Amino acid sequence: MATDTLTDVFEEHRPLLTGVAYRMLGRVSDAEDVVQEAWLRWSAQDRADVVAPRGYLVRITTRLAVDRLRHLQSRRESYVGPWLPEPIATAAWGTAPDDLAEQAVLAESISFAVLVVLESLSPSERAVFVLREAFGFPYAEIAATLDRSEAAVRQLAARARRHVEERKPRYDVDPAQCRDLTERFLAAASGGDLDALLSLLAPDVRLIGDSGGKSKAPLRIMETADKVGRFLFAVAKEPDPDMVLRFVEINGAPALLVLSAGRPDTVLQLGIANGRIQCVYIVRNPDKLSGVATA
Repeated sequence: MATDTLTDVFEEHRPLLTGVAYRMLGRVSDAEDVVQEAWLRWSAQDRADVVAPRGYLVRITTRLAVDRLRHLQSRRESYVGPWLPEPIATAAWGTAPDDLAEQAVLAESISFAVLVVLESLSPSERAVFVLREAFGFPYAEIAATLDRSEAAVRQLAARARRHVEERKPRYDVDPAQCRDLTERFLAAASGGDLDALLSLLAPDVRLIGDSGGKSKAPLRIMETADKVGRFLFAVAKEPDPDMVLRFVEINGAPALLVLSAGRPDTVLQLGIANGRIQCVYIVRNPDKLSGVATA
């Protein structure tokens, strides 16, 4: 296989490989490292017997991601405060399939709500869930990827699917409704109208702030409309004079990007259901904001 053809084949499948790795790991930098390692193995190995490059590359990438995830899970045990996935500007990230149903599945599989739940799966369960639920790989192919029997993979898939379905929040995904409520939320907070802000929050709303201990954010998950509303109200009363707000698409849903002195400072996204805010996701860890720098 000629070098240019070798590169072309890999680049054709790069968006898929990056998508698998990101859903496995929750961080763009880790996903890119895994894909780069997959390229090195692909370019160095004898591929005379490779009949299906797509399956072969996914198998390499998945195995590398499983190995890295096992390492990351021990590191995340010492993470300061709540953990959220690294935000990605999905409007400019990867390629979207033509099929609308497939688009919806892929968008949900990178949502904050799903990725947070996936953190509680074992590496093997997460790999099976990602390959099967997000990308529709056959059980036999997943079994070959993980060196498991097909029966074992089916059991892993059923357990992972049940775990995710039981724990993931059910949020509305209508972009227009999400943006409208985000704008009303922003107007109430910045306008000093606490009652209006509280009226937008579900009684059991949660706020999850990820700072990694490197910027200001709650180090524990906050709950109840009163606590979350008063916290956000207090933050909004002390605006940064260099702050610029921009609406962007983050992990498949509308979000607010806050720039300070031209640099990404905060990503805020709302989980919405039944016309009320059920969850407020805030990412302020500077190590996780490079992926939205050009959002």
